[in-house]
Amino acid sequence: MMKTLLLASASPARKATLLAAHIPPRIAVADVDEDGLLTTAKARGPISAAEQVQLLAEAKAKKIAAELDFLDGEPPTVIVGCDSMLEMGGQVVGKPHTPEVALQRLRAMRGNAGDLHTGHCVIDVATGRVAVGTSTATVHIAHLTDAEIEAYVATGEPLVVAGSFTIDGYGGPFIERIEGDHHGVVGISLPLLRELLAELGHAITDFWP
Repeated sequence: MMKTLLLASASPARKATLLAAHIPPRIAVADVDEDGLLTTAKARGPISAAEQVQLLAEAKAKKIAAELDFLDGEPPTVIVGCDSMLEMGGQVVGKPHTPEVALQRLRAMRGNAGDLHTGHCVIDVATGRVAVGTSTATVHIAHLTDAEIEAYVATGEPLVVAGSFTIDGYGGPFIERIEGDHHGVVGISLPLLRELLAELGHAITDFWP
């Protein structure tokens, strides 16, 4: 019998990545207070970007695990939570949300490189065991012109994604190269997912139809 994966994310890019790998995910969006969680964590001391994405990935997966009774159908085999952030010049670059912030950030980012961190948390529903890990890739951004930045922001795409860019959409031509797993930049690292599933006793091939 095929094992099933529930993705605790509304990200179309993460869903598409799994589907392309022939892993059809169920989707349940985790409602967590990301800002509140990070504020509490930072109050306890310095926390790196990699630690921040790991904290949020775990919070999302655990939130859905606690709400399984409210989901339709059979329980999934595993729940997967992810979160991504871009770190550039020692600063975390999150979702800009507004065109003004996106314009400012992209102008500062052009011609530079940053580290895209994606935290992963996999929970085995039957046993409650948890496996976690973070994928980090260095992203080199092209020397965008002002016209290119303005046109890109006008698409609306960079407003709601970590780092103000995507590699699998309008932003693809503006990424010169990546050092690391490009799946992690999209939002979910397939090689890391394979490792985390194996840690919990599952083969990734068990999730193929």
